[in-house]
Amino acid sequence: MAISISVVLLLVVLAVVFLRSGQLKLSHALVCMLLGFFLAGSSLAPDISNGLSGAADLVSSVRP
Repeated sequence: MAISISVVLLLVVLAVVFLRSGQLKLSHALVCMLLGFFLAGSSLAPDISNGLSGAADLVSSVRP
């Protein structure tokens, strides 16, 4: 759950930065948001979640 909240917060921050800089229009942000909602309800949601969890585990295991 902590990973998904972190990803959501990161995406929100990126969307706000893009909106403020003029690189992302409000309509594009809404389309991206709708895509996220539809992906979350699809049969791909568990695979996406497992992939993100695996990537987070990989990154957290790397020692500088």
